[in-house]
Amino acid sequence: MNLHLLAAVAISTLLFAGIGEQQPTFRAEARLVVLHATVRNNRGELITNLGKDAFSVYENGKRQPITLFQRDDVPVSIGLLIDNSGSMRTFRAQIVAAALAFVRASHPLDEVFVVNFAAKATVDVPMTSDPRVLEAGIASVDAIGGTAIRDAVMLAENYLQVHASHDRRVLLVVTDGLDNSSMATMDQLRRMSGHNETSVFAIGLFHDGSDARRGRRELEQITDPTGGVTYSPGSIDQIESVVLGIARLIRNQYTIAYTPLDQTLDGRYRTIQVKVVAAPAGPFAVRTRTGYWAIPNPSPDH
Repeated sequence: MNLHLLAAVAISTLLFAGIGEQQPTFRAEARLVVLHATVRNNRGELITNLGKDAFSVYENGKRQPITLFQRDDVPVSIGLLIDNSGSMRTFRAQIVAAALAFVRASHPLDEVFVVNFAAKATVDVPMTSDPRVLEAGIASVDAIGGTAIRDAVMLAENYLQVHASHDRRVLLVVTDGLDNSSMATMDQLRRMSGHNETSVFAIGLFHDGSDARRGRRELEQITDPTGGVTYSPGSIDQIESVVLGIARLIRNQYTIAYTPLDQTLDGRYRTIQVKVVAAPAGPFAVRTRTGYWAIPNPSPDH
């Protein structure tokens, strides 16, 4: 199911001014908002067996009709964004191992690219499905320089718009520091995230308490609006189990799409809330993107 094609539904309508008088056909586009949602119970366990009727979607507080629903394990276009600053040098072997474990645990038809970032961000491994290409690209880069997390996410988002062949898109950021080099602001990043459907996940390998708190807040500002999650493992030894958990989460998300009752493109931000109907096994917590900007299509893919 190509949800990006369905996002512009062409509706041909014939108008008649009177009996036997046919007016020209016109086409109207009904916008479709696509969400990828994770559902957990109060013990933090993933809930993967819910049907369409279990969900309610609200835009700006008003309930919306669900147009499309699926819970299949489908291929994803993924960007791995790896902090290449000098402080990450000692972690490199574990990060390479974790990245490859993540790829192996993902859908076999997933495609992956790698962005390494320090003071600048670069795409060092173009989109590929070959783990050997990924391993060589991740391991061959020398760690040096500052930390430009926001620039790396902006670069990766733009790369996805051009090169991704799958509807579902995910970024995974691995860093051990605070952003100290980006040209992009957090507001610019939020606006870009509000135009796209990409889910952003992050792993923060912070060294001390104050950096950990600040760093986690910075990462949550990037991940939470997209429906992604920030993780802060206690040590580098835990990174592989964390990325395996993220891979499992991605493969068990629900795809929910709705046609907004308000189709106007007024440039305003529309908030989104998804709820699950109470059940004996509940309550359930739903994580998905928090909203979008109602603007004309910002790219050919949207």
